[in-house]
Amino acid sequence: MIPKIELKKFYTATQAQPHDWLGMHAGTQAKVKGLAVRAFLRDTVACEVVDASGESKTSWPMKALGEGFFEGFIARRKKHFRYMLRATLGNGEVRQFFDPYSFLPTLGAQDLYLFNEGNEHRIYNKLGAQVRNLGGVSGVAFSVWAPSAARVSIVGNFNAWDGRFHPMRPLGASGVWEIFVPGLGEGELYKFELRDQAGNIHLKTDPYGTYFEAPPNNASIVCNPTKHAWGDEAWMKRREEAATKLDRPISIYELHVGSWKRKAGDANRVLTYRELAPELADYLVEMGFTHVEVLPISEHPFDGSWGYQVTGFFAPTQRYGTPEDFAFFVDYLHQRGIGVIVDWVPAHFPRDSFALAEFDGSHLYEHADPRQGAHQDWGTLIFNYGRNEVRCFLIASALSWFDRFHIDGLRVDAVASMLYLDYSRKAGEWIPNKYGGRENLEAIDFLRRTNDLVHHYYPGALMVAEESTAFSGVTKPTKDGGLGFDLKWNMGWMHDNLRYFSKESVHRKWHHNDVTFGALYQFTENFVTALSHDEVVHGKASLLIKMGAYHISEKAAHLRSLYGHMWAWPGKKLLFMGCEFGQSSEWNYTTGLDWRLLQYLDHEGIRLLVRDLNRLYTSEPVLSANDFNSQGFRWVACHDADASVIAYLRSDPFQMTYFLVAGHFTPTQRSGYRVGVPRKGFWREVINTNSQYYGGSGVGNNGGVQAEPIPAHGFEHSVSLTLPPNSTTILKWVQEE
Repeated sequence: MIPKIELKKFYTATQAQPHDWLGMHAGTQAKVKGLAVRAFLRDTVACEVVDASGESKTSWPMKALGEGFFEGFIARRKKHFRYMLRATLGNGEVRQFFDPYSFLPTLGAQDLYLFNEGNEHRIYNKLGAQVRNLGGVSGVAFSVWAPSAARVSIVGNFNAWDGRFHPMRPLGASGVWEIFVPGLGEGELYKFELRDQAGNIHLKTDPYGTYFEAPPNNASIVCNPTKHAWGDEAWMKRREEAATKLDRPISIYELHVGSWKRKAGDANRVLTYRELAPELADYLVEMGFTHVEVLPISEHPFDGSWGYQVTGFFAPTQRYGTPEDFAFFVDYLHQRGIGVIVDWVPAHFPRDSFALAEFDGSHLYEHADPRQGAHQDWGTLIFNYGRNEVRCFLIASALSWFDRFHIDGLRVDAVASMLYLDYSRKAGEWIPNKYGGRENLEAIDFLRRTNDLVHHYYPGALMVAEESTAFSGVTKPTKDGGLGFDLKWNMGWMHDNLRYFSKESVHRKWHHNDVTFGALYQFTENFVTALSHDEVVHGKASLLIKMGAYHISEKAAHLRSLYGHMWAWPGKKLLFMGCEFGQSSEWNYTTGLDWRLLQYLDHEGIRLLVRDLNRLYTSEPVLSANDFNSQGFRWVACHDADASVIAYLRSDPFQMTYFLVAGHFTPTQRSGYRVGVPRKGFWREVINTNSQYYGGSGVGNNGGVQAEPIPAHGFEHSVSLTLPPNSTTILKWVQEE
């Protein structure tokens, strides 16, 4: 009853409408009406239809029309009924199972409409591989968006990776293909086999996959990522209560999961998520950090990309465990009072043939024109943010990390490359927007939508931009014309200060502007003062070795003075792992940090200073509540370039608490250096980066100084300070009784 031309399509794997022929359909044979049942089964020599409706125990034999293809006719039965297939395999084994082609689509018209419109925010719960129970039959519903494909099949161990079996059906004009395969469950490996319009075959992993096989096979794995029993209710409640407040301490430890520590004596093995959680939590609590930010843990094939070339936008990488293991990691840190921020990379994706690139034989996720779709710096592809389904995919990726894994924030990578069409391009290598400008209007709209939706669904979540240009309003609310981020990395401060501190002391007076210029724009955005992983790789040297001195002890003193200045400066804090103890070598993603250095005071002293700076920062609201309040900062002395001295005040809006910060960045001691202060009384020394405790010489102000009625720097009172060599001193005004 099936036309030969349609039968041939099954054997040649070109059948694009398998549900029109396979399964149960009304039919006529010898002028008798009834039901036709067809099946295309691998390694099967005989098959019959078994009544599973409970009405009878009848079975009907099916005729083999060719190798593996069977057709049966049930005469004078007009109403479809529940049935199973009983197949005899070539080895004589008999199996009985529900027919995949007997089930209705698992996606509804509303799901598809919202997806095509770009507004199905939970599409990750519908596309991909979803474990379902349909009418008491358990299995996996597979679906994939591939509008230009000529045929799509699901392949895996269950069908010997043969695309002739389990071809999927297209769902109208949505571009989505779907099939429900009974009997499959978690742990099953699979991929999508797509035939494009030119007849080429593409074997692709699931764009919505939640778990993946390790390279080189990279198969998707059926997995329910939401099985973890969470115990972080108290943390999540506190986070929601702080939803609109950024006047709290945020000190972030930036971490690469695979190279923080390695398993001792075990072939340099990486720690798993479960092994890392307690050890890292102990360290972060002791060090006083409030958050950890992990470099991208989304699945990626190449270790050397550090996770920034993503192929699995919904999946924690298998390198360190399962999705449930990652959920345990987040939960454990939450219960220890540590927030978790994840790097997210919606700016580009790699060209790996098994992933998103030319997914269905067309430029589906990326722009076709390389002037829009190719990243020249990284050799990657740029998302087409103007395509509804692509935007839906990326927004869903962002939301899924909050939903499934309770993360506290996303640090969005390479925002600058998204904002500008001419990013890192010469004239003629880019296409202007519809107004003739260089702004990527579609990417800007995407970022605004993403930020608004994250804040809508997850109050208290943080959205952080790594953005290196002067684009206006990155952290301004979208309702006011901004991008809607909560925080932005202060790349300018990072580069200026590292350039300054890398100079030898004798030359710094000619570069004094580097250490003062940041105040001009400090309060234009909600900044994170960051010293990140990007500054300690690719021949840039570690932060310690960057310092403008010759000996490690001198370099350590310079680095301590930089950290003192950094923690006292307005803005939230971020420091990359290893920098907190002044690792000498550049960061190497293939090994653990050089923890043995902590036996030396030059390195242990830096660590102790960072710990004490965090404790000061988190315990003194003046230093965190006024990070974005220009009235909480005032220069006292910023022009003494010859002495390489700066001094500034941090205060609360009511001027009831004051901190005086004095930085001195030459190797000579300066005694009797007079600095104006707004209050008489005692100014207690709370941090001296030259303390012997941190590895310094111990020169300081003997616990504090008394203000004198001597005018200086526009104040009626002043203090006479001893400024140790290469140091930052922080003093707190003690209110007189």
